[in-house]
Amino acid sequence: MYEAVSKVMYNRVALIGLGLIAGSMSLAMRRAGVAGEITGYARSQATRDTAREINLVDRVCDTAVEAVKDADLVVLAVPVGAMGPVMAEIEATLKPGAIVTDVGSVKKSVLDAVLPHIPEGVQFIGTHPMAGTEHSGPRAGFAELFENRWCLIVPSETADEAEIEKLESFWSALGANTERMTPEHHDTVCAVVSHVPHLIAYTMVGVADDLRRVTDQEVIKFSAAGFRDFTRIAASDPTMWRDVFLTNKDAALEILGRFTEELFALQRAIRTGDGDHLHDYFTRTRAIRRGIIEAGQDTDAPDFGRAKKGE
Repeated sequence: MYEAVSKVMYNRVALIGLGLIAGSMSLAMRRAGVAGEITGYARSQATRDTAREINLVDRVCDTAVEAVKDADLVVLAVPVGAMGPVMAEIEATLKPGAIVTDVGSVKKSVLDAVLPHIPEGVQFIGTHPMAGTEHSGPRAGFAELFENRWCLIVPSETADEAEIEKLESFWSALGANTERMTPEHHDTVCAVVSHVPHLIAYTMVGVADDLRRVTDQEVIKFSAAGFRDFTRIAASDPTMWRDVFLTNKDAALEILGRFTEELFALQRAIRTGDGDHLHDYFTRTRAIRRGIIEAGQDTDAPDFGRAKKGE
């Protein structure tokens, strides 16, 4: 159950990028009362105009430099491939004592790209909220996105313990659970639970698209829950996922190799009529789904708990 927080933790928070995650952060920060002022910047003029129209943040800025001026917390909410260039742009403006964080789903390459641009007196503490939907853009955000979801904390080696704990408390105030990880472990875990599943979804939808004699109407008309879930996942932002695979390719290729081995074993079981192997395999994997529900990370509801509250 979410409980409101009334203590301001950061006097000014700058959001660089104004999509689903940043927009949800802004709404959750307002609800929790943890930010004195929230500034925001997006590269697209259309995105900035929309953010102003819906009052997504307190002040929409026309440059990243303007947004981060005097900010106590700077959140990089851009595709991971853009984080290095963004940091190069804003590094001279960051005030001493500021904390820079990110919300990307890859950490080793982000640290490598960002740390050379962290000036003296500024600290970088990576974060990754394990939450999202297939929707993107400034209108996609909602304050409840992080409730009972995990936010992985990946500090740089020089980050101060008190600042790490403060950022953990910040994410807790937004409704998230937190856990610390090393960059390498984070990237392997995310390759298993997020990156490779997305790649498989993109592939399955691509296969259906290739079979156009079937997909003209039948795939849309007769889509069952399994294929609908693939299409939901495959609707995610293509720029973000392009950068994820280019920057986390080692972990992704390792898990893809393991997936291929498992797939070959299932092919063999189907070809040879090994029903016992199939039944045992499906029983084991079914138990994992039940464990996810019991851990409160999903529901049995037909929409899998992904609908916005109030809809």
